Amino acid sequence: MRHLAVREDGTVYASLYSKNKDGWLIALTDGDGDGSANEINEFGSFGGTGLALYKNWLYFSSDTTIGRYKLGEAAVPTSDAEIVVSGFLSQNQHATKPMTFDDQGHMYVTVGAPSNACQERARTPGSPGLSPCPQLELQAGIWRFDANKTGQKHGEDGERYATGIRNGLAMDWNASANALYFIGHGRDQLQQLFPQYYTAKQSAELPAEEFHRARKDGNYGWPYSYWDHQRGERMKGPEYGGDGKTPSENPDFIAPLTAFPGHWAPNDLTFYTGDAFPDYFRNGAFIAFHGSWNRAPLPQQGYNVAFIPMNDAGEITGDWSIFADKFKGADPLASPRAATHRPTGLAVGPDGALYVADDAGGRIWKITYDHR
Repeated sequence: MRHLAVREDGTVYASLYSKNKDGWLIALTDGDGDGSANEINEFGSFGGTGLALYKNWLYFSSDTTIGRYKLGEAAVPTSDAEIVVSGFLSQNQHATKPMTFDDQGHMYVTVGAPSNACQERARTPGSPGLSPCPQLELQAGIWRFDANKTGQKHGEDGERYATGIRNGLAMDWNASANALYFIGHGRDQLQQLFPQYYTAKQSAELPAEEFHRARKDGNYGWPYSYWDHQRGERMKGPEYGGDGKTPSENPDFIAPLTAFPGHWAPNDLTFYTGDAFPDYFRNGAFIAFHGSWNRAPLPQQGYNVAFIPMNDAGEITGDWSIFADKFKGADPLASPRAATHRPTGLAVGPDGALYVADDAGGRIWKITYDHR
């Protein structure tokens, strides 16, 4: 299971990273109200990670195409899929296309960077970065399209909304703040690529995973910089003359609202709009962290759901905390392949429950609050 969406009638939709026998998408219904799905149907001619509900449509994506199904009374759509946007470049890194929607008819789509740090020779020790980085033209940012128009093509339609984002896979529209938020995957392999500047421990902890409120035409610094949460400042990337000690001199690169430890891999973001949880959670941000793969020699970390308290204006009101943990099973965890579960999708149901998807164990959890 990858991303999730929950309909007003309680139907849960999930996307799959690879096709099952009867499709790329799953509809789950709980007909007897016991909290567990008793009817599961597969459908969909293509898919991947991105999944969202907008008006009465189910939007979904492969790595290169965004489609939608018209929803009727039944859980499974009966009409053919419409193509909303096509033409995204094929790439073997950060290729998923999550989407979210505002209330003015716009669809926002993350287009990840096809590299770690835009080096002349990818992931090669000491190789300098390309300047300017050509990947910023059609990738490494967030694009905005018409949510109600089909037949759009990336590079010809829509507009680049924000840039300098390596992979903003966790992204959501905050309706109360009327703003877009995201948290991206930071770059990898500081010590492996530039051992003269970074120790293995520094490389395991850096750089931060950055939580941002997206600004129109905002620049978030990739690949020229990264955020060091231990120093509390944006640093110049080693591919561009940095040495782990030199701050970035570009005033246009935006600082995060808050930051998480390196390599936790944020895969989804949702704001709590329900009223079933205590008031503390109202308007706050839940983040699903898929978990690290490159923190050796330290144990792998992440594999949890974190929470950031926020008010209805989209301002952070306290420190982040771990909301749900123990997904990874083994602790300490040496290899991501040994993880029992890896959180990857989030959604809030009409009853205020929080749904969490997992792509290692293939589960969906429904988290409720007991008022007793």
